[in-house]
Amino acid sequence: MQPELIADYACEVGEGPLWHPMEKRLYWSDIPRGRIFRLNPYTRVHEQIYDGRVVGGFTIQRDGSLLLFMDRCSIAVWREGTLDFITEGLPGEADTRFNDVIADPAGRVFCGTMPTESRSATLYRLDTDGSIATVLEGVGLSNGMGFTPDRRRMYYTDSVAHKIYLFDYAVESGDITAQRVFVETPDGEGAPDGMTVDSQGYVWSARWGGSSLFRYAPDGSAAGQVRFPAKKVSSVIFGGTDLADMYVTTAGGGDRAENGPGAGGLFRLNLGIQGKPEYVSRVGLA
Repeated sequence: MQPELIADYACEVGEGPLWHPMEKRLYWSDIPRGRIFRLNPYTRVHEQIYDGRVVGGFTIQRDGSLLLFMDRCSIAVWREGTLDFITEGLPGEADTRFNDVIADPAGRVFCGTMPTESRSATLYRLDTDGSIATVLEGVGLSNGMGFTPDRRRMYYTDSVAHKIYLFDYAVESGDITAQRVFVETPDGEGAPDGMTVDSQGYVWSARWGGSSLFRYAPDGSAAGQVRFPAKKVSSVIFGGTDLADMYVTTAGGGDRAENGPGAGGLFRLNLGIQGKPEYVSRVGLA
């Protein structure tokens, strides 16, 4: 099946697609332009629902609201146009922003940052009580994450290193340990970006600069590739009633001569492979 262009906002950096299990709608963002969109896949109606400060990533909260991870490493809850800040920023992070984030099985959120000229990126963990812990330092560029179906391991992408790492993960504490390389992508073929894990435990990794979505088996071996009419493929998520539709974001909509005719669009495809539900965050919720 060829990828279908289902919504075209010519995003500068289309990112963070996430299926909302309560609303049965897909949400995604355009990071530098401070835009968030949503799609009803059954009516094919889509709309922009947020226009404001930069949002690097977001999760779905258990109550259905969105938890936004923003510039200056601030964090806020969004409910149909209203923002309530949990924190206005993190110490020493005023000149950067969050990037990819993911809710874990206990409702915590792993949230990574972008590097600056003077500082490498960091991976933080936001616990359900609102406290924040530093998990990894010295990261090139914090990017896509995912959990194995048995909830015992976590994947983590460093785009600058061209590596997807695998960690042991403890759901009781949120600790990740025993870091090792799961996949290292070749030089000159783009960088690994956003990712998700399907119901069979295979990893789907978007390839920024590589015009592709790659599938990897649990042992790290290559298991498939889908080509896109956009150079900068940024992220992927499963959605739909049976979680068999794949939604893929792309970037570079401001220069399609350079980045491809589909650059900045949202694509959908169905390969007959089922995803697994993403976890919802429970930050600040009893």
